[in-house]
Amino acid sequence: MNNNDVEFALRVLKKKVQKAGMIREIRRRQYYEKPSERRRRKKREGIKNSRKREMASIL
Repeated sequence: MNNNDVEFALRVLKKKVQKAGMIREIRRRQYYEKPSERRRRKKREGIKNSRKREMASIL
């Protein structure tokens, strides 16, 4: 196994972990989130995603 193969594998793993949102999920779960805060966050994320889709369709 070359050092280059290890670096490539690590780079691929980092991309997959980032794309899956695992780091964000781990950071979010470090502290307790009240149900009302969870609903507020989900609503905010939904609005953000809908605006993002809307802007993508405009372009």
